Amino acid sequence: MGQAVLYFLGELNDFLPHSRRGLPQPVKFEGSPAVKHLVEALGVPHPEVVCIRMGETPVEVLASAVSQQEVDFSWHVQDGETFTVCPASAAPAGSGVIYALGQPAVEPRFVLDNHLGRLAAYLRMLGFDSLYRNDIQDEELAQVASQERRILLTRDRRLLMRSMVIYGYCLRSQAPAVQAVEVLQRYGLAGSVQPFRRCLRCNGPLQPVSKDQVLERLEPLTRLYYDEFHLCQECGQVYWKGSHYERMEQLVQQLTQAL
Repeated sequence: MGQAVLYFLGELNDFLPHSRRGLPQPVKFEGSPAVKHLVEALGVPHPEVVCIRMGETPVEVLASAVSQQEVDFSWHVQDGETFTVCPASAAPAGSGVIYALGQPAVEPRFVLDNHLGRLAAYLRMLGFDSLYRNDIQDEELAQVASQERRILLTRDRRLLMRSMVIYGYCLRSQAPAVQAVEVLQRYGLAGSVQPFRRCLRCNGPLQPVSKDQVLERLEPLTRLYYDEFHLCQECGQVYWKGSHYERMEQLVQQLTQAL
């Protein structure tokens, strides 16, 4: 039986028992397993990892932007090897913006599990393509994330460990507003916010329309007091800057100022 030692940097320690955080993690194994197997055996979902540096301690990783050897998840571990596993916030300088180990960057397009309806609405409000259904099951979530190359957002680490999931993030907070800030920070999206570009109901893109085009669908007071309208290109929902708009603007400001 062999043994390897893994070190986890930064927020990857969130997935470890409190008593083991920040400490070396010795792992015994038989044969020559892939390093991905050892990482997830310790509770860390693979989409949270952006690089693995072999033969270096955390001190060496943080002191040097250049690694002697970076490996991917398929690396077959040998007895006595040491690995430092890095999250997005602790990736070596110059590694570039990447969302998953060994994968190219993707557009900030999301799919959310069925417990995250409020977060989906917030992300849509901020202008991000965010698929959500309250009846979607784990298998379909993983398939959508894989086939459409979307970033899977969930609080279920086991869901993120499914092999077909490439891009994903495990939300730490249970509060939707805090979750939205987490996502913006994790993917560096502060400069990509474009509020009120998507339908809060279905995620479809909004397009400006003339008042005449939607006049028959408006309530009398709306016809009287408002002249600027947007229409969802998928579900046909009509939007205007009613009394709720100021509250939504304040929410957008609060979320972006928290970054």
